[in-house]
Amino acid sequence: MTTFNKRLNTSWWALRIALGVMPIISGIDKYFNKLTDWGMYLSPIATKIVPVSTPTFMHVVGAVEIVAGLLVLSRWTKIGSYLVMVWLICIALNLLTTGMFYDIAVRDLEIAVGAFALSQLSTVREAYGQEAVS
Repeated sequence: MTTFNKRLNTSWWALRIALGVMPIISGIDKYFNKLTDWGMYLSPIATKIVPVSTPTFMHVVGAVEIVAGLLVLSRWTKIGSYLVMVWLICIALNLLTTGMFYDIAVRDLEIAVGAFALSQLSTVREAYGQEAVS
């Protein structure tokens, strides 16, 4: 195989777009709460540890998600996808400590696996000299 496989390239693009756009959308919504009331997902443990109000913390979370999504969509896809993966694992751990939302925690862990797959596809793609923005 001397070129990056077209089917793998299609998978790379699908993951890149989804894992880039969705964090941006949910990150922006942390400022508006139109999709949901994001503060309800914050663990009581976290609210005791975090030195700011829940809305302020959610704004910071939103900013991190926006940056992560932009990294995935940029030439730093591999780094961004690792950030998305770690971020989703942290969200899942937070959700598990609420005593509720186990289904969402499992979903976030599954999406984290997708982010890991994107990082691995990006590594292979780079090895074949494909530009991350092509």
